[in-house]
Amino acid sequence: MIYSYFPGCTLKAKAQDLDTYGRKAAEALGVTLEEIPEWQCCGAVYQQATDEIATKLSSVRALNAAKEKGQPLVTICSACHHVIKRVNEDMKENEDMILRANNYLKFDEPYHGETEVIHYLEMLRDKIGFDKIKEAVVNPLKGKKIAAYYGCLLLRPSKVMQFDDPENPTIIEDFIKAIGAEPVVYPFRNECCGGYQTITDKDQSDRFANKVIDSAKMKGAEMIITACPLCLYNLKQNTRDIPVVYFTELLAEALGVKEQEG
Repeated sequence: MIYSYFPGCTLKAKAQDLDTYGRKAAEALGVTLEEIPEWQCCGAVYQQATDEIATKLSSVRALNAAKEKGQPLVTICSACHHVIKRVNEDMKENEDMILRANNYLKFDEPYHGETEVIHYLEMLRDKIGFDKIKEAVVNPLKGKKIAAYYGCLLLRPSKVMQFDDPENPTIIEDFIKAIGAEPVVYPFRNECCGGYQTITDKDQSDRFANKVIDSAKMKGAEMIITACPLCLYNLKQNTRDIPVVYFTELLAEALGVKEQEG
C-alpha cells in the first residue's frame, strides 16, 4: 500500500517522535508513506470565516498533490488532519471557495475535493485492519493499562471528520487492544485539554488538562496516549506521575521497530 503523506510542521520540530515512529511502524506493516514534496504549513487552525481563503491554500496544494498521484492523503497530527479534512470538505461543497482557490492556484485541472483524507489511525483500522496488526505484533504490551486521549480535533465536527462516534469513540481503544495492552475508558477522554488557551489563560488551560489527567488516573491508567502534539505538550506540563506519549511510539514498540534507549 502506498499513500501520500503530510507530516506537518510540528512533526519536523517538537513532535519528531510522532513522525519517526509512525514511519517505522508503517514500513513494518508494509505501507509506504510518500511525503508530499514542498508541502507547507496546513494553516495550523481551521479558519471559521467564510471569506477566508489565504490560510487554506497550502492545504489545497497538499490535497491536489495527492490527487495528482492518485493516492489517499495520510496525516498523523490531529491539528493537521482537522484542518486538511475540513478544507477538503470546503473544496467539495463551497462553490465560492472552489472558484477562488482554483483561480489562485491555477492547477492543470481544477481541484474539487477528490482526495481521500485519512488519519493514520483510520489507516490502521480501515486499510490494514486491527486483526492484521495484532498478527504483526512481536512485542505485545501485556499488562499495560493505557488511556486513550482523543481531544477535540479528531472527532468534531463529526459530520465532516467522520472519524468515530464523537461521544463514545472506540478506535484508539481498539488500537490499544491490537498491540496487546488494556484500554482504560475514562470520562474526559474526548474533552478539550485546554491546549489552545495555554498562552491566553494558562490557569484555565491547566484546569482542563488536570481534569483529563485525574480522570484517567482515577480509572487506573498507567499511561496516556494521543495523536496531538499540542495535547501532549499541555498534558505533560500538568503531570509528573503518569507518562504521556504518542500512539505511534507504542505501535513501533509492539512491532519491534522502536530503537532501544540508552
